[in-house]
Amino acid sequence: MTTSSHARRPVHTHLVEGFGTVTLTPVDPAADSALIHGWVTQERAAFWGMAGADRELVEEIYADVDARTTHHAYLARRDGVPVALFQTYDCAQDRVGECYEVQPGDIGVHLLIGPGSGVAEQGFTAALLTAFMAYVLSDPSVRRVVAEPDARNDKAIARLRRTGFTLGPEVELPEIDLPEVHLPAKRARLLLLDVSGALPTLR
Repeated sequence: MTTSSHARRPVHTHLVEGFGTVTLTPVDPAADSALIHGWVTQERAAFWGMAGADRELVEEIYADVDARTTHHAYLARRDGVPVALFQTYDCAQDRVGECYEVQPGDIGVHLLIGPGSGVAEQGFTAALLTAFMAYVLSDPSVRRVVAEPDARNDKAIARLRRTGFTLGPEVELPEIDLPEVHLPAKRARLLLLDVSGALPTLR
């Protein structure tokens, strides 16, 4: 996606019937780092790989994402309340591109649901995925959506398969060790969704 992340205005608004209005707004590294830090360091977010990060490191990581034209991070809000972190990236410009044969029109996605404030709400993730996929597929250049959750994250893998993703191989994402950001090697499961001009059925 090519939307500037400096406007800090929603890039997508989607009304999900029976759920509410979901907006996607580019992450502001300074303003949003405390919120994101609180999410990624919880035990429930262990597979996100940032459990030991402090707030300053979280800000640095998302400042690096913010500076790129190939990677984007968005806060998802439901009726104005932050509920998830959504990221997209050009697979050819990401470490996942070293693990499979990237095709033109491939776009990668990451999704982290924020902590709930009460009893789990049935259909919550599916409603968010409806909005996320509508945004991703609004770009006519997208031909295939790629996800690479931790290979041990059975819940995320099952969720993606129910969304219509096809199970791919396990791969080893290489370590990234740069001054701006460090990502350890990760054993991941590739999942791919071929786009046929219609949104997948989410359930």
